[in-house]
Amino acid sequence: MKVFPFKIPKSSEEAFIYQEDCETIFYDKYHQHEEIQISYIKKGEGKILVGDMITEYQKGDIIILGSNLPHVFKSDITESKGMSVMYTVFFTENGFGKGFFNLPELNIVEPFFTAIKNGIQIRDAKPSIIRKFKKFKEVDKYDRFILLMSMLKSFSQSDKKHLSNYVFNKPFTDAEGKRMQMVFDFVMTHYQKNITLDEIAQIANMTKNAFCKYFKTRTKKTFFQFLIEIRIEHAAKLLMKNKELSIIEISELSGFNNISNFNRKFKEIKKKTPFEFKNSLIKS
Repeated sequence: MKVFPFKIPKSSEEAFIYQEDCETIFYDKYHQHEEIQISYIKKGEGKILVGDMITEYQKGDIIILGSNLPHVFKSDITESKGMSVMYTVFFTENGFGKGFFNLPELNIVEPFFTAIKNGIQIRDAKPSIIRKFKKFKEVDKYDRFILLMSMLKSFSQSDKKHLSNYVFNKPFTDAEGKRMQMVFDFVMTHYQKNITLDEIAQIANMTKNAFCKYFKTRTKKTFFQFLIEIRIEHAAKLLMKNKELSIIEISELSGFNNISNFNRKFKEIKKKTPFEFKNSLIKS
C-alpha cells in the first residue's frame, strides 16, 4: 500500500463515504488523501502527527483533516486496553458538484473549510454531534447527507484547536512519503533515547546536510525542534497520568538528560513550567 498518495476506496456513485475502524491500532502509515476526513474517536488514545505538529488524541475527540494534509495516528496500545474504534466520514469539497459549497445558503459552513486546512481537533464535542456520528450506520444515503450538512454547521460553531502550523497545498510523492514514514517511525520508537543527526540521516538514507534541508523544507522546522515537541508531548501525558512521578523522573523518561533544559523547553511549548502544568491539573 502506498504511503503517498493514499486513495480512499469509493464507487463513482458515492459523494462521500462513512467508515468504521475497529482495530488494535489505527492505520499507522504517514499518508495524505484528497478527501476531507472527519473522525470521531469512540475508543482509544495516542498521538496524531499532522503536518508539522504532534498532538495527543483521546476517547471522545473529533479530528478533522483538510484535503492533502499529511497525517498519521500512533495508537497507544497499552492505554487503549484492547481495540481502538473510530467513526469517519470522507468527502471532497467538490464531491457534491463544483461550487456546491459556494451557494449562499451554505455560507454558514465557510469557517469550517477555512479552519480544516490546518487540521482541527474538537474536544468535549456536544452530545448532539456524537449522536449524528452514531446515526450514520443506521440511515439511508439521503439522511446521511442531511446529517453531514448539520455536522458541518456544528463544527463551524465549535471551539477548535489547530493541528498544524501551515497549509499543505500539494500531494507528496510516494518516495517522499516512505522516507518521512521511516523517520517518524524511528523517532516515535526511540524519542526517549539520544538520537544523533548521523543516526537519523542514515535512517533517511541521506547525508546530514541534505537531511536537514529536506526535513526543514517539508515540516518548516528543524528535526531537533520536532524531536523536542514529541518529548514534551510525552512529558505532558506523564504529568497528567502519573502524578506520583517527580518532574525529574518525567524529564528523564521523556528523553531529557538536563532538567534545566527540560523546564525551559516545556515552558516554550506549553506556556507553563512542568510544575505549573502539574499544579493546574491538580486544581482542575
